[in-house]
Amino acid sequence: MIHYISPVPLTFETIENILNKGYKLALSEESKQLINDCKAYLDEKIARSEKPLYGITTGFGSLCKISISPEDLSQLQANLVMSHACSVGEPIHKDIVRLMLLLKAHALSLGKSGVQLATVERIIDMYNHDVLPVVRELGSLGASGDLAPLANLFLPLINEGTVYYKGKIQDAKEVNEKLGWSPIALGAKEGLALLNGTQFMSSHAVYALLKAFKIVKYADIIGAISLDAYDGRIDPFLPQIHEARPHPGQIETARNIRALLKDSEFQQKPKVRVQDPYSFRCMPQVHGACKDTVMYVASVVEREINSVTDNPTIFVKDDMIVSGGNFHGEPLALVLDFLSIALAELGSISERRTYRLISGDRGHLPEFLVANPGLNSGFMIPQYAAAAIVSKNKQLCTPCSVDSIPSSNEQEDHVSMGGNAATKTVKVCENVERILAIELLNAAQAIDLQRPGKTSPYLEEFLKEFRTIVPFNQEDRVMYKDIDAATAFLQEGEFHTN
Repeated sequence: MIHYISPVPLTFETIENILNKGYKLALSEESKQLINDCKAYLDEKIARSEKPLYGITTGFGSLCKISISPEDLSQLQANLVMSHACSVGEPIHKDIVRLMLLLKAHALSLGKSGVQLATVERIIDMYNHDVLPVVRELGSLGASGDLAPLANLFLPLINEGTVYYKGKIQDAKEVNEKLGWSPIALGAKEGLALLNGTQFMSSHAVYALLKAFKIVKYADIIGAISLDAYDGRIDPFLPQIHEARPHPGQIETARNIRALLKDSEFQQKPKVRVQDPYSFRCMPQVHGACKDTVMYVASVVEREINSVTDNPTIFVKDDMIVSGGNFHGEPLALVLDFLSIALAELGSISERRTYRLISGDRGHLPEFLVANPGLNSGFMIPQYAAAAIVSKNKQLCTPCSVDSIPSSNEQEDHVSMGGNAATKTVKVCENVERILAIELLNAAQAIDLQRPGKTSPYLEEFLKEFRTIVPFNQEDRVMYKDIDAATAFLQEGEFHTN
């Protein structure tokens, strides 16, 4: 299957299909024409212009006052890529690298960057042959685009850097030779077009959102199981309450919980207590607010990935080459901070439900969910782990976007720190998956301890599938294996609606 890159906007559904269904990429004829027309216009403009063109016939950043001779323009671009390749630290996830290649190819295909067709086609070749540059998580200020990580991403174009290929890290030059790929002789502006842009931030954002779309659904399912196991009430989820405060996510969550618990035997039993703790009763308000945040963030990110974010920007029809600031990551930095906070809240309320399930405070469940406490510690320490992860998320959720450290000799005197917001948001996502997995372990155990009682048919089917991965805990065993298995269950399982 082939996805043709074109000016048609990318959607999350399209991206998920490309990643998960093994699509190959190719340029549409329309995009080839746009790229070629823009490149021809730029070459003519350079030949005829008597004025310096930033980053094309000048140096970069605070060196923009220095003009470059025509014979050095290609070397200028190669030097830019090499000198800026300063991403350090841990390598980022391979799927995020794939997203960076896809999103950069898409941005360049819009025909406003002045690159060669061969350059874009090589980026696509790298994606299609799974030649994935090693890009590391630290180094982007999220201001002049994601300069350092994007430089590492595109070092292989000029026979530099390292790549993942055939299951191991290899020198890009050696892999290029194996595949018969000659290094790209970068034309005027090409290095700048490759390095200016927000694809490091936006790829992390897309990766996090694809996880978040599942997380918010699983939070409702697991929360509903916990509510039933805790002998909680359905009253707080009645539609009249939420119509009186009609936030979309709140209404959706209440509707979900009602549907998830339909025909549950536990809900038919008389309820002794008139109220439940907030972690159960306020799921619509908390989960709903988080869902509304996810959808807002998704709208910003979808707009961003379909934008031109390098600099200068070339407008062929208007006969303009304009140096602006579309590379500045502020739109992404702010919403990534917001997304991490919202997801952390889902983890925070989940851990509280886990605590309630092991507390024995309602008398119908044994402390720590074991039949023989004392000899067995049962589910005591998974809650510790969840609490530790929740605390870690609180530390990660300190906003990155409120910070700025000037760079490039004060030419870049306000930066977004969106690169740091991006990497921490992915970590928060992964942490929330673990927290929800721990709640699921506890909730499933609590339901099984109340057999032969049954929850709803939908949730019984969900638990049946889960029990093929993690069996009932009869007595103490090594628990991290169960946590890892439950986390994988949430990460890898396809979500089925009720």
